[in-house]
Amino acid sequence: MSLKNRRTVAAAIAPLLLAALAACGSSSARSQAPESAGAAPTLRVGDQKGSAAQALLDASGQSKDLPYRISWSSFTSGPPMLEAIGAGSVDLGSVGDTPPVFAGAAKRPVKVVGAVRASAAGDAVLVPKGSGVTGIAALKGRTIAVAQGSSSHYTLVALLLKAGLSPADVHLSYLQPADALAAFNSGKIDAWAVWDPYTAMAEQAGGRVLATGEGVTAGLSFAVASTSALADQARSKLVGDYLQRLRAAQHWAATHPEEWAQVWSKQTGIPYDVALTSVRRTQATSFGVALDDDAVRSEQAIADTFAGQKLIPASFSFADFTDRRFNAGLPASTTQLPPPS
Repeated sequence: MSLKNRRTVAAAIAPLLLAALAACGSSSARSQAPESAGAAPTLRVGDQKGSAAQALLDASGQSKDLPYRISWSSFTSGPPMLEAIGAGSVDLGSVGDTPPVFAGAAKRPVKVVGAVRASAAGDAVLVPKGSGVTGIAALKGRTIAVAQGSSSHYTLVALLLKAGLSPADVHLSYLQPADALAAFNSGKIDAWAVWDPYTAMAEQAGGRVLATGEGVTAGLSFAVASTSALADQARSKLVGDYLQRLRAAQHWAATHPEEWAQVWSKQTGIPYDVALTSVRRTQATSFGVALDDDAVRSEQAIADTFAGQKLIPASFSFADFTDRRFNAGLPASTTQLPPPS
């Protein structure tokens, strides 16, 4: 594919992606005034545009009449969020299936406390319009951008292995979405492994999906909390309450996709049609499931795969990084996905 074609598609994506990233914020916490004596307790929650937890709780009404305050911090992806949780500056947040594996490999003081199952159709590997690449196997020797430790990282690895390749057969460029865009603009990458809503943005601008995570990943994502928050009895109760509210908010999004897409679009700057595509494909199929043995086995397989490909130093027991106290009343992680509304 010519450099001209790459730049043309990248330029088309740029306005959409940069607008969304401007709303997403940085990976550092937004400062808030310290709690005064007698004030309601505060739960520090990490957020990212892909999950939009703050906007979702507000839109669904789940943030109304909270008996505690939520201090929100914005992150570009799951890995930097888990760094903050491990450092104790954030109490919990929601991430894809791969960030907890990297956190476990790094022995960060975190625990997975909740699970969500959704369609993996929004986790995709895309090539620019006009690319001659016709399948994953054709990426051999080419450069692929991906956020290291993100859900798309495992999706990419799994798709490569399925196609008879390994990560060593391609050039992995570890970039966050904004930097991936810059690489796209300069013609330094041939493909992009990313998640919704970025997948929907790229598609709208003419990008072509080579493959998605459907059939190669379990479609699980997770809530992760710091061990210090879980060890504090009062704070752990806040964690449990937040998880219940988040699950209720996800149910609301599943039954109100157009309304949720409008709110999400307004609050982040994502075009409405991009937001609606992402909501219907991913968020409207999200629902809470138990952090059970099957979910743990799924994550253990990811850890073993990354260790086998020498992408983490060694495998480990993923079960050691879980806390199942919030499982009550939830369906099994293998429960069939409900149809999108």
